[in-house]
Amino acid sequence: MAGIVVRPRSRILSGHDWVYASEVLKSFGAPQDGDVISIKDGRDRLLGSAIYNSKSQIVARRFSRRRQELDRDFFERRIRQAAELRERLGCNPQLGRVVWSESDGLPGLIADRYGRNAVLQTQTLAMDRHKGLIAEILREVLGLDQVIERNESAGRRAEGLEDSNGVLLGGNPGPVICEIHGVRFEIDLAGGQKTGFYLDQVENYAAVAAYASGKRVLDCFSNQGGFALACAARGAAAVTAVESGAEAAARVSSNAALNGLRVEVAREDVFEFLNRGLRRGEEYDLIILDPPTFTRAKGGLSAALRGYRDLHSRAAKLLAKGGLLASFSCSHHVSGDALEEAAAGGFYDAQRDMRLLQRLPQPKDHPILFHLPETEYLKGFVAEAMPGR
Repeated sequence: MAGIVVRPRSRILSGHDWVYASEVLKSFGAPQDGDVISIKDGRDRLLGSAIYNSKSQIVARRFSRRRQELDRDFFERRIRQAAELRERLGCNPQLGRVVWSESDGLPGLIADRYGRNAVLQTQTLAMDRHKGLIAEILREVLGLDQVIERNESAGRRAEGLEDSNGVLLGGNPGPVICEIHGVRFEIDLAGGQKTGFYLDQVENYAAVAAYASGKRVLDCFSNQGGFALACAARGAAAVTAVESGAEAAARVSSNAALNGLRVEVAREDVFEFLNRGLRRGEEYDLIILDPPTFTRAKGGLSAALRGYRDLHSRAAKLLAKGGLLASFSCSHHVSGDALEEAAAGGFYDAQRDMRLLQRLPQPKDHPILFHLPETEYLKGFVAEAMPGR
């Protein structure tokens, strides 16, 4: 087996599973992009098997600490283990993430389930080469009718892969109806965000909506209306959803109509909406901030944190006395501590004293590896404006 030798002090020697190009001392056996390779240290000790891509900044991603090939038995074993884990954790068997990349020992492979349909993402070259086989095994293990690929991401482009969308097995199911905590959503698996819906926020929709009864709610970066509709269903007095995307904004309205819920949809930039609300002296009892990632690279962290601080400052100024703010970050470059520190700076700028009520993590079907912090990306919290301050 061809492979690479890593430099001393490479992070893989401390337990991490990735090898960056700068950490390669030399290669042997002429490794080819997309192949399985051996990783060795300077003493010729095997560190494990990895998928290789010289075009990526992460040239090797370890998936086993022993010699292992990517064959049918391997994929079937790992996918069954992933399914068994989620069953053991009590995850929804019909709606949720069934494979989460390195956390399930399948680097770059993401699979989400919507009833008898699955949506697949292959964000590494090796996984992309085996996507047909992976789709077959997913259908067998999970009892699916269709497997669709939604492959359009910056991660694929970093691997030298082109976008690729379409049906891998079965037919195009068209829009599907999924019920989430009693609210029905029409989801376009072939054209919605990511794999069709933000499944990583499903539990948080319910957690935030538990505060919504009788409140004036503002859902910023609403996407398809997950938070907005959950709050409306829990008896919010009024709900406004702000979403700049035309297709997503239209879907908020159609999903509200599907459930007989009243949600006002504002199709505009969130920052502009907040500024206008400040000029008009508007107030809300519950504000939800769930923006798209502010940075996809570590080099953009400082600018992202300034953006989070500004966003929290504007939102906090619109909170009514004793109001609540729920906030999220979906960038793994922004830690939970960093998000809360940026939010605290924004609250200071707004001259609002806020009290932390609850932290909201990513769900159990997106497991986190201690040795690979990149598997954690979603962080959130609920805070309360202290009365009489």
